[in-house]
Amino acid sequence: MSRWRGLLVEYGEWLDLRGVDQPVTLLEGNTPLILAERLSERLGATVYLKIEGANPTGSFKDRGMTMAISKAKAAGAQTVVCGSTGNTSAAAAAFAAKAGMACVVLVPEGKIALGKLAQAIMYGAEVVQIRGNFDRALSLAREITQHLPITIVNSINPDRIEGQKTGAYELVDALGHAPDILSIPVGNAGNITAYWRGFTQYHFAGRATSLPKMWGFQAAGAAPIVLGHRVDDPETVATAIRIGNPASWVPALLAIDESHGAIRAVTDDEILSAWSWLAHEEGVFCEPASAASVAGLLKFGVPAETTVVAVLTGNGLKDPDTAVKSASAPVVLDSTIDALMEHLAR
Repeated sequence: MSRWRGLLVEYGEWLDLRGVDQPVTLLEGNTPLILAERLSERLGATVYLKIEGANPTGSFKDRGMTMAISKAKAAGAQTVVCGSTGNTSAAAAAFAAKAGMACVVLVPEGKIALGKLAQAIMYGAEVVQIRGNFDRALSLAREITQHLPITIVNSINPDRIEGQKTGAYELVDALGHAPDILSIPVGNAGNITAYWRGFTQYHFAGRATSLPKMWGFQAAGAAPIVLGHRVDDPETVATAIRIGNPASWVPALLAIDESHGAIRAVTDDEILSAWSWLAHEEGVFCEPASAASVAGLLKFGVPAETTVVAVLTGNGLKDPDTAVKSASAPVVLDSTIDALMEHLAR
């Protein structure tokens, strides 16, 4: 059995690696593609779940970050910066640590899930909480690069999108073809942009005979693309997509137009319902924002007998607080067999 070598080695021929002699890798990628039997039955289609929470830092961001950090290091950068709702900060901090580089992350005060904050801290990043939302954090990250020799590694960095294309390659390689529909959460809109570029690149090269419809789903309280205007104070339980002014807004619209797809909104209640259902029925625990891709499928339905892939962008342990708050408190019993037997007999 051949050993997985990381995305920049496995898919290097499809990526712009000019100047990179030694990729910075945590062996990201190669994430599971799981057939969701109960979801397939419920929707009348064949539905797979792409488990991006299996990446080294627990989210799809590792795909783009291996590329961005590798290119930044090759260019001589010593420090990177990002604005983040959490997952980008975790990935940037981890890959910067691997590369021996410094990392500064700007996160909205009180608006970052505990698991993600813990990651950035433990990877050694300089974590700065700002009084403002993600859009302000990203603006500051852009601005600081004008004053200091720091490389920004948000998805406005084209190397991020370049790396994230590999998700599409993996899907085609695993299925033997492109799905009919790709369903994906939309926050900063870099991922839907990247997947479409990957699919089209494989298609033009003859590696896929068809292209999927791209279906993106935003949280209703943070749905600027759906509304057609920026949202100054986005609010949603799905913190990873709590973004009011997506950096990749225009290319995401292009992906939707070219694929004959759509970007629509799902409510927090619909997201949380899908999130809980996936854990209970499919044994998959993702972070709330990830479940937007499934919430959208359940809300709008899919054509019968199609092949659908729902991208679950992050691991459920990214946001333990929401999980604990949404569940019933565990029962407490006396430590006797009689008490346990009585409880289980109910």
